[in-house]
Amino acid sequence: MSIRLPYGISNFSQLVSENYYYVDRTAYIEKLEQANEPYIFFLRPRRFGKSLFIS
Repeated sequence: MSIRLPYGISNFSQLVSENYYYVDRTAYIEKLEQANEPYIFFLRPRRFGKSLFIS
């Protein structure tokens, strides 16, 4: 059995429906909301899940 990594996929529904491996980071949503900042800057490398995290 091989693990399918979602390289280049930025759509969460596609990730789930096509059975890709992902790490659930929904606990961070509450932390972002509590930050009470007008802007949040995500420092991550290119194609490293920023859009997927937001979707």
